[in-house]
Amino acid sequence: MMAFRRTVFFCLLCLLMLVHGSRRRQARCPTSCTCSKDNALCANTGSIPRGFPPDVISLSFVKSGFTEIPKESFIHTPALHLLFIENNQIKSISPYAFRGLKSLIHLSLAYNNLETLPKDLFKGMEALTKVDLRGNLFSCDCKLKWLVDWMFHTNATVDEIYCNGPEAYQGKKINDLEAQSFDCITTDFPLLKSLEFQSISVEAFAFGGDQFVVFAQPFTGRCNFMEWDHVQMEFRNFDNITSTSSVICKPLVIDSQLFIIVAQLFGGSHIFKRDVSANKFIKIQDIDILKIRKPNDVEIFHVDGESFFIIADSSKAGSTTIYKWNGNGFYSHQSLHPWHRDTDVEYLDISGKPHLILSSSSQRPVIYQWSKSTKQFERRTDIPEMEDVYAVKHFTVKSELYICLTRFIGDSKVMKWDGSMFSEIQTMASRGSMVFQPFSIANWQYAILGSDYAFTRVYRWDAKKRQFIHFQELNIQAPRAFSLVFIDNREFLLGSSFKGQTRIYEHLVLDLSS
Repeated sequence: MMAFRRTVFFCLLCLLMLVHGSRRRQARCPTSCTCSKDNALCANTGSIPRGFPPDVISLSFVKSGFTEIPKESFIHTPALHLLFIENNQIKSISPYAFRGLKSLIHLSLAYNNLETLPKDLFKGMEALTKVDLRGNLFSCDCKLKWLVDWMFHTNATVDEIYCNGPEAYQGKKINDLEAQSFDCITTDFPLLKSLEFQSISVEAFAFGGDQFVVFAQPFTGRCNFMEWDHVQMEFRNFDNITSTSSVICKPLVIDSQLFIIVAQLFGGSHIFKRDVSANKFIKIQDIDILKIRKPNDVEIFHVDGESFFIIADSSKAGSTTIYKWNGNGFYSHQSLHPWHRDTDVEYLDISGKPHLILSSSSQRPVIYQWSKSTKQFERRTDIPEMEDVYAVKHFTVKSELYICLTRFIGDSKVMKWDGSMFSEIQTMASRGSMVFQPFSIANWQYAILGSDYAFTRVYRWDAKKRQFIHFQELNIQAPRAFSLVFIDNREFLLGSSFKGQTRIYEHLVLDLSS
């Protein structure tokens, strides 16, 4: 019994010592601070102390030696009501710096060197009634958008604060700004993968419920097909068509049948069909070698429910020719101006009517219009003062028609259709360019200007300025074509490279206010 009493007495004694020691530690005021019953003032301190007497509800820092407020700096003082960090040199604050201060009603960060505040800094501080942020150097950009939104919705009073930049917001009162005035959604094309082969064209197509891309590889002599793998979430090898010098491998789906137009520099051009039962491509037709001697571009189009393709021929003796599907094969439908060494053909709709624009190394781009009576294209006009155009590609913005004109030597152009002709609206320096390709993803309109001598430039359409703005560069060597793939809620940009690796980029949407 005596031993039991001693044990109990010893345990009680230890417990009392622990409680007494705990109280003593809680009651201690940091050496760099002066504490009264409910107030603590810290001066010339190199960091934020971790503990204060339990009765302290007001805490102030002056002439501090720290420039950052780390996370959970006040986690051990949850009873604080007033917090003043004024006239210091604070430059940054952790988004979790004030976690645990649920009772805080007054916070002052006035007259520091803050240029921004981390998003959700005041999360969990619903008791706040006054916030003082005066005398800082706030940059009113997307990183501060959350603060503008918070100030609009909070019940706390926020003293007047002003923008120190950027120039468009210089001197403006932040209290009067609206979150909607910040355009913080942007995009990016990061490199996803490099493919270890060169290519001169790339085409994306869907067939049989699957997504494919095909690359023309003239140096290895084949059309290389890749298929999207929904499990691995990447493109994998699918099949190939052996050729001698393929420059375009153009897919065309008609009545659930897949045809591939293989345009070659040597050995003639051919048409292949996918034999689904045999799981291979079979050649079904040769293309007239007397008309198509040096193909440079192939375009697919449909008029009045009928399927066509056109091959631009760049030889001196060849002729750009339109072919039509007759249910069994493709036959020559119309030959357009021979001897002009055409380099590109673009099908587009102008004022509700089918048109073609032929680019040529020997004349200005020529516009042809479809005639319903003759069911052929007839020359309409040309694009004045635009010699040496290698290719023309079109795009629309809010029903307005534009074209991008590529020039290898000289400046590339953007032109707009005014109802009777195309008029120049923008010029881009483009030495060494063989592709100036517009494309759209969701609400964004882009154009890519390639170069054999510099980085490829990506432009994005500015709706207010009604022109393209340069916003990114891609490192792809001697690009020749780009193609978009939309699959599994993702968007990919594939670029063929004549001298280097073929590239796959992914289109990402970024919120700069996050």
